[in-house]
Amino acid sequence: MHFAQYYLDCLSQASYLIGDETTGRAVLVDPRRDIDTYLADAEASGLRIELVIETHIHADFLSGHLELARATGAAIAFGAAAETGFPSRRLHDGERLHLGPDDATGVTLTVLATPGHTPESICLLVHEDPRDAEPFGVLTGDTLFVGDVGRPDLLSAAGRSPQDMAGHLYRSLHTQLLPLPDATRVFPAHGAGSACGRNLSTETSSTIGAQRRLNYALQPMPQDAFVRLVTADQPATPGYFAHDAALNRDGHPLLEQTPPPALTLDEAVAARDTRAAALLDCRPLSAYTRAHVAGSLHAGLDTRFAEYAGSVIAPGTPLVLLAEPGKEGEARTRLARIGYDQVIGHVPDPSAALAAHPALTATSHRITPHEIPADPDQLVDVRNPAEYAAGALPGARNIPLAALPSHIDSLDPGRPVTLYCRTGNRSVIAAALLESRGFGDVCDVVGGYEAVAVG
Repeated sequence: MHFAQYYLDCLSQASYLIGDETTGRAVLVDPRRDIDTYLADAEASGLRIELVIETHIHADFLSGHLELARATGAAIAFGAAAETGFPSRRLHDGERLHLGPDDATGVTLTVLATPGHTPESICLLVHEDPRDAEPFGVLTGDTLFVGDVGRPDLLSAAGRSPQDMAGHLYRSLHTQLLPLPDATRVFPAHGAGSACGRNLSTETSSTIGAQRRLNYALQPMPQDAFVRLVTADQPATPGYFAHDAALNRDGHPLLEQTPPPALTLDEAVAARDTRAAALLDCRPLSAYTRAHVAGSLHAGLDTRFAEYAGSVIAPGTPLVLLAEPGKEGEARTRLARIGYDQVIGHVPDPSAALAAHPALTATSHRITPHEIPADPDQLVDVRNPAEYAAGALPGARNIPLAALPSHIDSLDPGRPVTLYCRTGNRSVIAAALLESRGFGDVCDVVGGYEAVAVG
């Protein structure tokens, strides 16, 4: 059997290539949108990708199922409850997918219907041979993570009660996954940092036995206690999630990876003023805070770039990138992974351009923990609810970064605003957003809550 996990750190997202080495038949599960690595590996291993399987309709990234179908001719498959705007196959609970030479030998996948995170969620039980007494592993999608389970609240806007979905999730876990042998390897769709859960491990695989012992959500408890536990304090949902879920369900334009055209700084500012483009500064935090275009937004490529950009920029917004020389292509690809394709240009060597245009330049206002006013006017904690609940500055109001665009009207732009996060990264992104919306007196805390706690 050929089994490969592809883990994308910046989105904490995992995809899988599984093939039978005897027949060369293979499936790809939960692919990202830029597919060249999969195609190269399949060719090098003598595999033909015949089927692309989505464990569910993803919200946190734009999947590559359409790109793979075009490149390989593979069919696309979802769980039986899925409805898609393009041709796709439905996979039913208990259905077996045979990649070997016949139905009795070779690599076999068994579909497990596991609604809860979404109604169409499935897991895939992997056997190297159907005659094996125990499975090789199980691909758990967003149903079971290492250290956590899938969040049940993402479909609230579509009328799906988080409590109802959590009940389905409880039953899926207890009837489909926990009965598996302890040695069964667990291969989830996400790891630490993903907004698809709140307690995900940095480990990208585990076993059913380990999760049975260590995962807080799998400890013995009645269903009602589980529902209360997994519906509380989930991370704020980035604004692009609903956009990506719709594109993954209904279809999206195929990825094009042409370099964005070069613009002068004056042309970039003109695009902002006449075309409502967002100027997205992708440089490291230190470079941005030292000098940036007044009114520009920030998300560093050395962070969770696409997620943070998608948290503060509305889908469909034209974008001009200000990235370090040679990094504009990476920035464009990473934005495309969340469906942000409207990159209309980039400013080559933005640091040099800023030095030549001091009238367009601003510097971030940052303060140390010791400089926080004794009675700050508007003190905002932009961490997630669980972080805030674990400890916060007195008087701080919790508005997670992902929720800030929809809560800006609750803040007074005519009064000072002090922002902080865990280490000082998200607070700079939040400050840039507020400044771009006309807030005149904004500062953030260097080092964030961790620095305050140490101090």
